[in-house]
Amino acid sequence: MLGLDPGRLRQLLEELQEVSESHERWQQQVGRVVLCRLPADPRDLREDSHLQCAFGRWYHQHPPSELRDHPAFAVMAAEHERVHRVAARVMRTSAAGAPVAPGDFDEYVAARERLMLELDSLRHEIDGFLGSRDALTGAHRRLDLLGELRQCLELSRRGIQSCCIAFMDLDRFKSVNDTQGHRVGDDVLAGAASFVMKHLRPFDKVFRYGGDEFLICMPGADFAAGRAVIERVREGLAALPLGPPDGPPVHVTASFGLALLDPPLSVEECIDRADQALLMAKAAGRNRSCCWEQAADPAADELPFGEPVDAPG
Repeated sequence: MLGLDPGRLRQLLEELQEVSESHERWQQQVGRVVLCRLPADPRDLREDSHLQCAFGRWYHQHPPSELRDHPAFAVMAAEHERVHRVAARVMRTSAAGAPVAPGDFDEYVAARERLMLELDSLRHEIDGFLGSRDALTGAHRRLDLLGELRQCLELSRRGIQSCCIAFMDLDRFKSVNDTQGHRVGDDVLAGAASFVMKHLRPFDKVFRYGGDEFLICMPGADFAAGRAVIERVREGLAALPLGPPDGPPVHVTASFGLALLDPPLSVEECIDRADQALLMAKAAGRNRSCCWEQAADPAADELPFGEPVDAPG
């Protein structure tokens, strides 16, 4: 769900809650039909009954494209159809005045529980995702940053994998807020963050550091790999029209400062290196990336920062 708009995720959560509650009411009605020998709704006895209920209409007529690739989505369809198929069987048996076979009842209960488990698990996953993300941009919260980087630094100290981090700052973003208003600014900020998250590697993470500044963590990347990722993102972002759909497009660029999580240093010192590299990128003209690199001269240990390597653009 990385990169999904938080507002859309909240909408999906509400939809899942609504169809879950609707299906629970339908399940209760099935129980009343069987136990109280009430007449069944003819729609529940049809072969395509799973397409007639609120959940079925939501899933098959208006499927949320954002969930199509989620592993639980296909499982829910199979369990939902099974619930309806077995429910129709037990309701027909009850209507004929015959006792419902224990096996049919157990199959109905098991399918119902599996469906509700999938729905509850997906809702819990989305809820947890929203709880751990910045409400506007969907990026990870700054509160979780140090813990994540300390784990990556420990892996680097053990020689398991390197890790490159990058500060990202939107260039002249204040002018967007000042000239076009904070609503447009929020849309631009959220759109830029969403683009970055969608175009990083699968295990990279973006943390909102503050305002229009983000920190990107790229586990397993050295400077070469990190810069390749960042340059692809930087160029794509510069060409991307942003802003609200009902307004003129807004184009922004971003500057990036890269540093490695260096085993001898603390996480805070590595973050400071990335920040220094970001300042160099902005001083060099913005819309570029700069890497903090230790100078070959041993005396470089006494310097505030090493030699920057900036990308063209």
